[in-house]
Amino acid sequence: MANRPDDELTIGVTRDVTRAGSGSSPSDSSDTRRPPSSQSVSGSIIAGRYRLVSLLGRGGMGEVYRADDLTLDQPVALKFLPEDAALDSSRLAQFHNELRVARQVSHKNVCRLYDVGESEGRRFLTMQYVDGEDLASLLRRIGRVPHDKAIQIARQLCAGLAAAHERGVVHRDLKPANVMIDGEGNALITDFGLAVATGDATRGLAGTPRYMAPEQLRGEPATLKSDIYALGLVLYELFTGHRARDDYSIEALRHGDTSTETIAPSSRMRDIDPGVERVIMRCLEADAARRPGSALSVAAALPGGDPLAAALAAGETPSPEMLAAAGEAEALPVARGLAWLACIGAGLVVAAIAAPAATEARLVPLDRPPLLLADRAQQVLASLGYDSTGGDAAYGFRLAGGYRSWVARRKVRDTWSILRSEHPPGVQFWYRASPSLMTPTGVQRSYVDPPFTRPDAQRLILDTRGQLVEFQAVPPVVDPIHTPAADIRWDQLFELAGLRQASFRAVSPQWTPPSYADTRAAWEGTMPDQQDVSVRIEAAAYRGLPVAFTIVWPWTQTGREGPFVRSRTDRIAGAIFIVLGVALLAVAGIVARRHLSAGRGDVRGATRLALFVVGGFALAWLVATDHVADVAVERASLRRALEYATLLAALMWIIYIALEPFARKFWPDLMLGWSRLLSGRLYDARIGRDVLAGLGLGVIWLLLNLARYVLPPVFGYPAPSPRLGGAVSTLLGVRETVQLWLVSTLNELVPVLLLAFLFVALRWITRRTALTIAIATPILFVYWSAFGDASAFWLEFTLELAIVALFAFALIRFGLLTALIATVVFRIGAAIPLTTDVGHWSATPSTWTIAAAIAIACFGYYASRAGQPLFGRLLPGD
Repeated sequence: MANRPDDELTIGVTRDVTRAGSGSSPSDSSDTRRPPSSQSVSGSIIAGRYRLVSLLGRGGMGEVYRADDLTLDQPVALKFLPEDAALDSSRLAQFHNELRVARQVSHKNVCRLYDVGESEGRRFLTMQYVDGEDLASLLRRIGRVPHDKAIQIARQLCAGLAAAHERGVVHRDLKPANVMIDGEGNALITDFGLAVATGDATRGLAGTPRYMAPEQLRGEPATLKSDIYALGLVLYELFTGHRARDDYSIEALRHGDTSTETIAPSSRMRDIDPGVERVIMRCLEADAARRPGSALSVAAALPGGDPLAAALAAGETPSPEMLAAAGEAEALPVARGLAWLACIGAGLVVAAIAAPAATEARLVPLDRPPLLLADRAQQVLASLGYDSTGGDAAYGFRLAGGYRSWVARRKVRDTWSILRSEHPPGVQFWYRASPSLMTPTGVQRSYVDPPFTRPDAQRLILDTRGQLVEFQAVPPVVDPIHTPAADIRWDQLFELAGLRQASFRAVSPQWTPPSYADTRAAWEGTMPDQQDVSVRIEAAAYRGLPVAFTIVWPWTQTGREGPFVRSRTDRIAGAIFIVLGVALLAVAGIVARRHLSAGRGDVRGATRLALFVVGGFALAWLVATDHVADVAVERASLRRALEYATLLAALMWIIYIALEPFARKFWPDLMLGWSRLLSGRLYDARIGRDVLAGLGLGVIWLLLNLARYVLPPVFGYPAPSPRLGGAVSTLLGVRETVQLWLVSTLNELVPVLLLAFLFVALRWITRRTALTIAIATPILFVYWSAFGDASAFWLEFTLELAIVALFAFALIRFGLLTALIATVVFRIGAAIPLTTDVGHWSATPSTWTIAAAIAIACFGYYASRAGQPLFGRLLPGD
């Protein structure tokens, strides 16, 4: 198509009528005002529906009239194709192309096109009537737009252009004459007559030379970056009132001379904002690759720019980088930050005071530290005739299996006082010895891993006072001594267990020993300090050495009771949880695939998250695993640790790819702190705020959970099972405590990401936060419900509901990072045996955990102050 005059009128309609063509006015009675019927304009009826009011202008693509839509009773604009163009197939195709392309873009800063019609052989378009003035006319009239108003118009132009680019449309003719300013001062982009889909532009000139990019003037196809160049020229005129180019520079660019520099806006207008000048000059880079990547990037770079708001205004999904750069950067108020610190500190102290009442490890007497118990185990083995000083050894703590459930079934007041007695032991210390290296089949060695099959190996269980609970030994493969079995001193085993053999009566053995034995014995009786607890003792020996000693408690499983049968409620809740989890994973996989195909997935962020997971598990393995000087063993151990880590990382990668683009588009505030953290901005104010809020809400969550165990006796109900502080392995020291921190944090990523995905999906479907909460609450309730042996159902129900509401509040009010931190704080706080007795040997995990939480809280407060004085201005005059 031939180039149009630079000042031609295109789609634009005006309130103060713009002169058309050679300067004739619509108020004239000449033929230029006549509609297709050659009647006078006023009152003419077109297509039986539109009544013409006045001619608004004429340009190379036709005439534009103001008209009234008699059917809808609203003003519209009609754009008629010139009479001589009716037979021109290319002009007619371009006319239809304008409607087809423009209708793809729906945005408040883009002039809407409605339909195409025909009257007396002439085609016309119906479009939005803009009661205002085109920007070219406005600039000629006032010279320059005031700065604040220019910033507003610039943002609206960026939003409208971004909406077109989002739909894959290149405008190709952006200029002041194609920008309308309505009566309220809002900008609308018009005239998509030369617009094409991205990649469909062909070589050759198309548009207005004065507003073409250098590559367009050289005949190259127009791209989105060409529109960015034209945007820079429009902004140049908007802020300075002068054109950026003269005829010489246009001709130079046409002939490929890019050495001609654009005169800086500050040379034309000295008081122009330097930030605005930088934006304009970036848009006017001769090299397209050096221009801003999108119109939204231009909006974000303008003074006071909010890229997230610009993206949402354009209906575009903001990029991860834009999301990381968006949001507030102001310092958190001192009062609010100190309030969070006080909440965290006080809450941790209250939790440490109240936790022992709900922590099984704290109800059990912890008389000896691990090293003394290990030494006691070696003494026991030596007294039984075994030498454990050579070879390999391992030890640790564990909870007595089945014991807690048995105690809970008693349903008496002060139920758990039995844990303070010597027998039975609620927390056990296990010790294993082997003449050769013990390599576990899993990641860490335990009482059952590696399997207890190595000849000449021994293992035993002591209570926390060092008394024997269980002993096993594997005889040698080859027996060099061919003598009959010797008499065994069974009383010695009883003494090691803190019992008197005389208090028990001999019975026939029933339990088969785990290893070969040539002598067996059994006894029945009651515990000395618990006369109502009947037990059975089974023992075995081989060649005069004991190979088995087991106290069979009332809760000990014999393996003959049949399969464990869960209650109907537990089965239903478990089925719902499994179905929901599998369904969410399946949906996440499908959505992630679509996001990857469309190029919307944050692959870099997901990969960073996956690498963090693998690195975290590798660090946990490095810190807490018992390492040996054997490369093959170490390699196998690391491989086993990374197998689970890789699976978890892959799941998180998929979930994150599915979640993150949806969250960016429909709930961007959810991802702000998270995106900044993934981008490495650790000292960001938003991250600091989210860390503080997450720690504070996590501590409140922990206190609500503690109330489950502390409050029932206050209301006269039996205390429920003490389920807190179950990570008794942390009693071994700092290494195991750090490992728990790492593993708990990594393990919580998948459920929290899945729950966030659920919230985002529900909010996308319902479009209402309140409805999202209403639907998600019962799902969360099923997920977190742990009524167990609760005697006060109403109290348990209320606390469960409060916990669910707390998580929803953290996610909706603060975002994903806060919700994750709150969940991790709760999980770790509930697992660690908290205490205020900092001088006791067992206080190490509690002390280190509380200290770490306070240190992280202080870091969060420091970061949240955004470089401002930590405590504000101490004096009014400072």
